[in-house]
Amino acid sequence: MDTIAKFEAKQLKAMASKKQIPVFSAGDTLKVNVRITEGDRTRVQAYEGICISRTGNGINESFTVRKISYGEGVERVFPLHSPVIESIDLVRRGSVRRAKLYYMRKRSGKSARIAERTTGHGMEDGREVAESAGE
Repeated sequence: MDTIAKFEAKQLKAMASKKQIPVFSAGDTLKVNVRITEGDRTRVQAYEGICISRTGNGINESFTVRKISYGEGVERVFPLHSPVIESIDLVRRGSVRRAKLYYMRKRSGKSARIAERTTGHGMEDGREVAESAGE
């Protein structure tokens, strides 16, 4: 198993140098730019919503983004290091007390709002602090 862990660490280091991934957690609003292939053409489509969970670790890490589209809740699970993801933009940070926000599925309207976080993990005096992936 140690050989697999070494290989995954090497692949993760190679991918981290190509793509900048912001520090985010559940409750944060994200804009995920996804490459869409239609026939022989490719385009980039933005998928913006609230991150309701983040699971796994290392190369197998994934996150779930939930948005409301035409009055219907839509969730999509993205592998964090997928080549389909062009970029991840952090729109705003949410102040939540849980790691998994599955209760948001039952909520709508004003009760589905999440307060904005101005201090705490990944932030210093209102500025974002880049977290090292190797540490």
